[in-house]
This record gives sequence, C-alpha cells and structure tokens, in this order.
Amino acid sequence: MLTTRAAVITEPGAPWELIDLALDPPGPGELLVEFVASGLCQSDESMRKGTLGGDVRYPIVGGHEGAGIVREVGVGVQGIAVGDHIVCSFRPSCGRCDFCAAGKSYVCELSRRTMKGALPSGEFRFHRDGVRYGASAMLGTFSQFAVISQSSCLVVEKDIPLQTLAVLGCAVPTGWGAAVNTAQVQPGDVVVVIGAGGVGMNACQGAQIAGASQVIVIDPVQAKIEAATAFGATSGYTSLAEASDVILSTRRGGADAIILTAAVPSIPAEAVAMLVPGGNLTIAALGDPKTFRLDVPIAPMALRNLSIRGSAIGSSNFRDTIPRLISLYRDGKLKLDELVTKHYTLDEIGPGFDDLAAGRNLRGVVLH
Repeated sequence: MLTTRAAVITEPGAPWELIDLALDPPGPGELLVEFVASGLCQSDESMRKGTLGGDVRYPIVGGHEGAGIVREVGVGVQGIAVGDHIVCSFRPSCGRCDFCAAGKSYVCELSRRTMKGALPSGEFRFHRDGVRYGASAMLGTFSQFAVISQSSCLVVEKDIPLQTLAVLGCAVPTGWGAAVNTAQVQPGDVVVVIGAGGVGMNACQGAQIAGASQVIVIDPVQAKIEAATAFGATSGYTSLAEASDVILSTRRGGADAIILTAAVPSIPAEAVAMLVPGGNLTIAALGDPKTFRLDVPIAPMALRNLSIRGSAIGSSNFRDTIPRLISLYRDGKLKLDELVTKHYTLDEIGPGFDDLAAGRNLRGVVLH
C-alpha cells in the first residue's frame, strides 16, 4: 500500500487541507499514476466552496486537470503500459455506452458519476483512518499518486514536457472546443469571448483557428485583455456594455457567437440581445446554481432562431481532440506554454487559488 500527499476538501466551505493518504493498488481496468503537473481551475475552488452544483461527495481529493506517468497497471488494462506518459480528462470515455458510440464521449454515461469521486467500479482508492476519500472527476490530480480508470486518460508522446501538456486535461479542450465544436465558428464570424482566463484564452485560440474575422474578448482585468491578443483576440473591453456599440456595429449588426467562460450572473440575457439572427450563446462556465441562472425572453429566441448551448469539455471527444491539439502545438499554431502564468508546489495551493481569484493568472499549475 502506497502513501501519498494530497490536497483535500473535508466539507463544503472548509479550506484546502494537505494530508497523507493511503492508496490502494489499482483494480481491474485501473492504473496507478504519478502526477507530474496539475492545473488550478476555478471549478476546484467552487467545489471547495460548495457552489459547484451537483451531488459532490465529501471528503474528496481535489484536482481534475493533470498529466503524469503510469507506474502500475491493473488486470485488463489495454494499450497502456508502465512508464507511459498520459494526459487525463475530467470527462471519462468508456467507449461502449450509447453516447460514446454516437461520437459524444463528452457526455459518456460515466461522467454522470464523477461528482461522487468513485471509480467506475464504485471503489474509492484513497483512504485514511477508515475513511474513504473520493477523487475529483475520478482523478484527484492534487495528489502526487492516484489510481484512475483507463477510461480517463490518453497516452501521449514523451518528447513534450508533462507540465506543458497538463492543461490539455481541461482548460484547452474546454475553451478551444467551445468555439470550434459547440459554437461551430465559421470563417468570417464575429465572436465574443466573455472571460479571459484559461478557458477564455483557448476559446480565442479556437475562434481564430476556425477563421473568425473578429474575436472580441471581455474581461474586467486589463492585463488579461492585453494578454488575449497573443491568443487570437482582435480587441478587448472591460465589460459587455463597453463593447456593445462595437459589437452592434459589425457587418451583420451583432455577434455570430458569444462564448461565456466566466460565471457572471447578469451576462446571459445581455449577450443574447447582441446576437445576430441564427447566432448562438455557448456556455462553458460553471457557477453557483443559486445565482448563475438564465432569464431570457422566449419570443426573440424563436423569432430570431437563436440558440443557447451548454458545452461540456468543449463538446470534445478527448481521444481525438488531444492528439489534434498536440499537432497544432507542434506546428506553432496553438499556445500552451504561454497559458501558464506561474508554477506552484502543492503546499502553495492556497496562494495559487488566491492568485486565480485576483486575476493574476491565466492558469496556475502545481508541480508535484
């Protein structure tokens, strides 16, 4: 039995706590992974605060974005060997359910159970003093070692550092896919991206790669607006109201797609009013279900053929999307290294989330 250091949440509202946990060996279809790097995402902090939504089971090991090295494989694991480098996905893909078979692995049946923190077998591999700890998104990347399902990872080439590839587990496919897959940005489109964090920057990259003529970014932090130009933004404003005249004066009198990557309660209704007929609002943000809600008039939605779309991991099938993103990175068309503002140790997880909340980071990454 292995002992591992982990950042855990014992109950909603409790601070991050660093403790040593016992870790059972992998069962059938499972892997023991040594995580090298883990991204700091707002969703983990929302889970800590108890505002993530869903039926989260506590106590739980945090972290759902990460990359590491396989140290042991369980019975029945296929295509993955000890020593392989892997990138994890916070949405598992079983490859067998109706959704996976239809090419919609981003809503795989297993994803309905990730809030519980148990593996597909129903087992919890982390424990301490007789208490079983769940793993965020069936991963728990805020632990140096974890047991995960083979459904939650993809083997990648070893020549790119894992600390570079870690952000492919959430921020990059979520933002890039929100533009390319969910919003289905077309050449010449006007795209508005609300929120210039890790997901928002990649929504900008996705929109640019898809051929958008304008990518307008909205964020209250001026430094993030300036940074967004390197990720494909053509202009930026501190609020949607400030940008409204520019958006409404575009060729077709509005935006073809508005991608929401920050949980701002008042934004959805304002955004819908700035869409061209046939336009769409893509929601790639999670927020407190009590305050982050939709309240939009129905008649204009129908008369103007507008749509509102949710976007789980950018509607991306990660086994296909991650290799595509790596190829774009190799060709110099996708920025990954520039996305990471600062590295932290696991002991610095509190200050790391403070930096995220203060708008100082695009993405912070913990190096184990």
